[in-house]
Amino acid sequence: MPDKSKFVSELMRVVAPGGRVLIVTWCHRDLEPGEPSLSKKEEKILAKINRAYYLPKWCSVDDYVKLLEKEGGVDIKREDWSYIIAPFWKAVIKSSLNLKSVVGLLKSGFSTLRGAYAIFLMLRGFDTGVIKFGLITCTKKEDGSESSDKELQLGRTAEGGTVVL
Repeated sequence: MPDKSKFVSELMRVVAPGGRVLIVTWCHRDLEPGEPSLSKKEEKILAKINRAYYLPKWCSVDDYVKLLEKEGGVDIKREDWSYIIAPFWKAVIKSSLNLKSVVGLLKSGFSTLRGAYAIFLMLRGFDTGVIKFGLITCTKKEDGSESSDKELQLGRTAEGGTVVL
């Protein structure tokens, strides 16, 4: 999502009052108090990943929390799931280290090779702590009408769909 503010605004628009929004996404690390931005080295690794995977600019879990607060989200919770996801990249690399996979990769073309290279960048990003895998959830304020079964409301949009990303 290139426009994170618009994305969060749309999530909060479609979720029913009392419903929950759940965002699970790659993020960069939160900035320390007084830290104006990521380091040039951190920005460089994220830019390389963006080029390889055609991604927009990254943001932090804290950025999403602030956007949800701005949109009126309540009961905001966050969790860093990086430790769960980080082993995935090593497993992907290990699973591709055989002759058949390497030959297939070489035959697949430049875009696939660039994506394969980005796997190493993701691994470096996790190892240095710049890349995080974050879970952010919140509730949309009730509009005054109480539901008889809040469990049924969780994650439901006003149109009856589910908001899970």
